[in-house]
Amino acid sequence: MFCYQCQETMGNKGCNLSVGVCGKKSVTSDLQDLLLYTVKGVAYYSSQVKNINGKDSFCEKINRYIVDSLFMTITNANFNDEMIIEEIKKGLEFRRTLKEKLLCSGIELDSKYEEEKLTTWSANTKDEFLEVAKEIGVLRTENEDIRSLRELLTYGLKGMAAYIVHALNLNQSNPELFLFVEEGLLATEDDTLSIEHLTALVLRCGEYGVKAMALLDTANTTRYGNPEITQVRLGVGKRPGILISGHDLSDLEELLIQSEEAGVDIYSHSEMLPGHYYPELKKYKHFIGNYGNAWWKQKEEFESFNGPILFTTNCIVPPVEGSSYSDKVFTTNIASYPGWKKIVIKNGKKDFSEIIEKAKTCESPIELEGGEIVGGFAHNQVFELIDKVIDSINSGAIKKFIVMAGCDGRSKSRNYYEDFAQNLPMDTIILTAGCAKYRYNKLGLGEINGIPRVLDAGQCNDSYSLAVIALKLKEIFKLKDINELPIIYNIAWYEQKAIIVLLALLSLGVKNIHIGPTLPAFLSPNVTKLLVEIFGIAAISDVETDLKKWGLDK
Repeated sequence: MFCYQCQETMGNKGCNLSVGVCGKKSVTSDLQDLLLYTVKGVAYYSSQVKNINGKDSFCEKINRYIVDSLFMTITNANFNDEMIIEEIKKGLEFRRTLKEKLLCSGIELDSKYEEEKLTTWSANTKDEFLEVAKEIGVLRTENEDIRSLRELLTYGLKGMAAYIVHALNLNQSNPELFLFVEEGLLATEDDTLSIEHLTALVLRCGEYGVKAMALLDTANTTRYGNPEITQVRLGVGKRPGILISGHDLSDLEELLIQSEEAGVDIYSHSEMLPGHYYPELKKYKHFIGNYGNAWWKQKEEFESFNGPILFTTNCIVPPVEGSSYSDKVFTTNIASYPGWKKIVIKNGKKDFSEIIEKAKTCESPIELEGGEIVGGFAHNQVFELIDKVIDSINSGAIKKFIVMAGCDGRSKSRNYYEDFAQNLPMDTIILTAGCAKYRYNKLGLGEINGIPRVLDAGQCNDSYSLAVIALKLKEIFKLKDINELPIIYNIAWYEQKAIIVLLALLSLGVKNIHIGPTLPAFLSPNVTKLLVEIFGIAAISDVETDLKKWGLDK
């Protein structure tokens, strides 16, 4: 096992023991490496078949397989060896079928791939899979700078795949995205590519990341309406409840529909909080509030909830042995953990009847906190307030915007973000998206001319809204460069969806982004130097130093 794709990686160098910091076992990590390798083999043949046939139903199945598999390898998404093995076997079958299609079409296959293990290896048992996995891990790329850029591209593709999957679940897709994902995957196995070529591909990944986030934004708003300013309840009701976590809004919608007359309440958790902002979701009266905080506090909060929990995507924390909630957790999509039940599909639709019936047997949740929090400040809602925002900027009431989007996590160093928010001058506005907001969205930081000082756009993918808002301000003030805006970027990261957000911002020309609590371990010194020289990327320091650096000290 060697894994350094998330911010928590051991010693900020890499997890290489029997269990990673995230709780992923070494066998699971190795199988995920093999799944990724399998996907690359599928991507090679798929790219060739598309050159012949263009788009057909089989290619759509392959597209779905590739992005689902990439999503499955994101941090904290899937801990289930058996499910990963089934996905590998599915990939090997797809690879065989695609190759046969090519041979039947008289296409001469690229000897570079045919002579290497990428498209020729095979195995049947778990032990055989693990033998292959020993040879294809991250460290097989010896040049650390090439390795660094390959991994940066890979993690960007993983993050992009997550957003593509959510859009697919709402029947929205963009063929360009699948073609680039395949191109990017194959580039990570191409020894002829230089550092310059890989750097360019990484930046193109950011461009396609913007397209993926725009696609998902369209999918969400087309189905559920534009997010609107919403007061979200933090307390609990008297009825039994179901807690839904993760990111997939289509699962939330279907759960709300199937449970509407069941006598149970639905609560959002962590990144599902923004579900309350959408008109077509918040209309359900039994969708009554948000329970808990960011994903990493789930072990104690799930104990207090009493009812069943539904995981729709990543952000799973392995439970401690003997926890009271382990037999009450259900998963959907690519998310899985050994022993947790999978939501079944009947007649092409997910069937939530079992989790609903389970909820009816449970006590109501124990209240963790009271009151409300406000959110719903995606780009459309902010545009409705734009005159008030512009007036406040022109009058000097608002002097700076601080983008503090991103991820939360367990490390104590993340207290920085709470302290930073509390010490900002009162003439600043925080723009946020993702679970990083839980560090400061309940602090009561006040308002400026009726505008809350914390504007929550939504989930991590809704960082797209923050970019759209910045571009709108650039247009209004007739600026030539987005970096002329009074916006500071102080972003917390954790996993691969944050990486694609970062690359998306870089592709839009945003510079001087600060990242914390640490820079990614997978960035080599030379690649870090490159990003610093071109984009001014830097690590956070301490609150006092950073406030002074940005002219925000009181």
